[in-house]
Amino acid sequence: MARLDILKWLGTSLVLSGILLTNLNIYPLNIIIHGTGSLLWTGAGVISKDRALMTNFGLQLPLFGAGFAKVMGWF
Repeated sequence: MARLDILKWLGTSLVLSGILLTNLNIYPLNIIIHGTGSLLWTGAGVISKDRALMTNFGLQLPLFGAGFAKVMGWF
């Protein structure tokens, strides 16, 4: 399996796990897991030069960052 495929499947597993954790109200682990999956998918978008992936998942990263900052009490 190619490295890009591994990156995508790992990212997919983390994003879906993050969604499950959100539905189970397991907080802030849901932000960390889903955010990591989004980071991997953003990387896959950069590697494959896929602007749709970079836009979708890249714009999720600051949202997860804001949620994590709130949990940490930074604002």
